[in-house]
Amino acid sequence: MSNEKNTQFIGHTKRLENRIAIVTGSDSGIGQAIAIAFAKEGADIVITKHKDSKGIEETRKAIQNAGQQVIIVELDQKNLSDIEKVYKETKEKLGVPTILVNNAATDSTGKQVKDMSIEEWDEKIRTNLYGPFYFCKNFIKQLELSDEKSNASIINITSVHQEIPRVGASDYCAAKGALRNLTYCIALEVAEKNITVNNIAPGMVLTPMNQEAIDNPKVKQEQVQSIPIKRAGEPNEIAHAAVFLASDDARYIHGTTLFIDGGLMLYQGQGA
Repeated sequence: MSNEKNTQFIGHTKRLENRIAIVTGSDSGIGQAIAIAFAKEGADIVITKHKDSKGIEETRKAIQNAGQQVIIVELDQKNLSDIEKVYKETKEKLGVPTILVNNAATDSTGKQVKDMSIEEWDEKIRTNLYGPFYFCKNFIKQLELSDEKSNASIINITSVHQEIPRVGASDYCAAKGALRNLTYCIALEVAEKNITVNNIAPGMVLTPMNQEAIDNPKVKQEQVQSIPIKRAGEPNEIAHAAVFLASDDARYIHGTTLFIDGGLMLYQGQGA
């Protein structure tokens, strides 16, 4: 029997009770799953969207059904002023956030370097790297200026492509590799400030970035052949790990990457 649907939480222990979390890109996929999982564990949530009003409403309703407070902020994370707006609204309406999940990102153009315009390159780098940088910067500064004494966590959602290059994805791979190293540098900088900083690097997960595999079982079956366990992941499987990393159970996990990929990284170089 397939394990693909067996990805729901079994009970909730409120590991994030009285916490405030910002989860970017929470209108679908991994971000949506993380925001809802955090709410079920007792956190109030700030959810962000760029364009998907329907998806963000689904997230809002699920958080409210879990009994938690939620605010929605529309933004373009390429713009520092939009990120500053998120922190202003969060502080005014909920308080100082102690969890940050940088999930929002856009996929590659699919173009090789010789064919990619400077504007296309800049769009991907600013969204996938500058945006998380802006969020991390403001998160740390606000904590330092506050009286908040709770444990805090930054979780950046990178990708197996922080390590694995892909033809036609230099923009995406470069941004994710840089975000990995940004995470490690921040981890060193805040190591004594009660803030843990880590990456989660998903492999193939059934989100809108893999819509073709969702819509076409034949495509999905072909793509999962490169994954040792022969299936794609579900968003909730990433959310489970995010809850753990944000909780007090993971206070000694710092400055590292958790790959959640069904063993995909193990296949690199096999058969060479």
